[in-house]
Amino acid sequence: MMRRRQFLGTSAMATALLGLTRCVRASTSSRVVAPYGPLVRDPEGVLDLPKAFSYRVLSRTGDRMSDGFRVPGMPDGMAAFGAGDGRVVVIRNHELSLKTGHLGPFEDNNRYPEALDRSLSYDPGENGAPPQVGGTTTLVYDPRTGRAEKQFLSLTGTDRNCAGGPMPWGAWITGEESEDLTSARGRLHGYCFAVKADPDSGLQKAVPLKALGRFRHEAVALDPRSGILYLTEDKPDCLLYRFIPDRKNDLGSGTLQALAVENAPTAAAPRGADLRNYDPDDAQIPEGASYPVRWIDLEDIDAPKNDLRYRGYDAGAARFARGEGIYYSGGALYICCTDGGAGRRGQIYKLTPDPSRKGPDELQLFLQPEESDLLTNCDNICASPGGDLIICEDLIKKHGGKRAHLRGVTPDGRIYNLARNALNKSELAGATFSPDGKTLFVNIQSPGITLAITGPWL
Repeated sequence: MMRRRQFLGTSAMATALLGLTRCVRASTSSRVVAPYGPLVRDPEGVLDLPKAFSYRVLSRTGDRMSDGFRVPGMPDGMAAFGAGDGRVVVIRNHELSLKTGHLGPFEDNNRYPEALDRSLSYDPGENGAPPQVGGTTTLVYDPRTGRAEKQFLSLTGTDRNCAGGPMPWGAWITGEESEDLTSARGRLHGYCFAVKADPDSGLQKAVPLKALGRFRHEAVALDPRSGILYLTEDKPDCLLYRFIPDRKNDLGSGTLQALAVENAPTAAAPRGADLRNYDPDDAQIPEGASYPVRWIDLEDIDAPKNDLRYRGYDAGAARFARGEGIYYSGGALYICCTDGGAGRRGQIYKLTPDPSRKGPDELQLFLQPEESDLLTNCDNICASPGGDLIICEDLIKKHGGKRAHLRGVTPDGRIYNLARNALNKSELAGATFSPDGKTLFVNIQSPGITLAITGPWL
């Protein structure tokens, strides 16, 4: 299990922190703690933070970038890498589709500018159709000045780049969360792509990683011990996937599998277990319960009919509720299921792979908060320097009257406020720490603002 350096080190400290709860919220939930104190209202009306924390605005949609293009809209998942000389490379997704193409990086997003090399784009548009303008931008941050040194377009021609995951060899795997996977328009979408964390690369060639399957991709996380990649799918009846590469650190070929749960009370043999806990009148997965896991090989992973999850479920794979963020920390993978549970407030599952790969992996329902003032609709996820989970809220319409927060979750499942969107009701997205653990980067997705947060991290 993860160990935090300072927080909840003794039972006495835990008791003291629980006493702070009443200063922050009216809830009497024993889950709620306040290690950083209450949030302080931001006089600028952008982001409320605890007293000892501060933020800087690094980038806004529409800003002119170093390559002459404009910062695209809808920033989402991000990862941060060391660039040398203390600088940080932040790779940022932009969740743009044809419907939101007007937020793309070009002066006229219905066609590429003449200066852009169309061969670098995955889908530049064919037969008069407009190009796809989803993709990634790269931001180079200098912590000594607290500013973005430069920004540039690093991937284009993709559709709705929502989340992804960092790779230890210095690459960001970005996934297409395509809405339409059945009709052919130009090139097929629903793939993952690799973007090198290079501060000087400029626009990189977009090459689909077809071995990772074609579905509504959300996030990925690598177990560095085994080299196995785990992938989520943002659908209300999704699967959890893993990819075993033929060669370690090479995502070009390998085996794609789906998770199946043994002995779950919601199993519906020969189909898989339903882990969503949607109907309180049906059998439920209890919070804290753990089950052994097996993995099912998948066929026809390019899935031209967008039926990979259906075929996997029929073969015995487990069904999840909108798998979004996934993050590896302390020997386990934490998976955000955005609207799991009867109240559709979300779940966090914890998958602990057997490091020897001889015994079964274990899946636990780590957290399913049901109170309105706790974590709601968990989405992007990362870990703090001390081992807490830092989670972006993506409020679904049912809970859209609230302001999205960054929530912290301790290793024993206690929850606290880290930040609140003071600007509007947009989701917060892309939380990721710099390699030295001193800066947390995050996006307010609309109108499109990238922030750097600093403070006394535990």
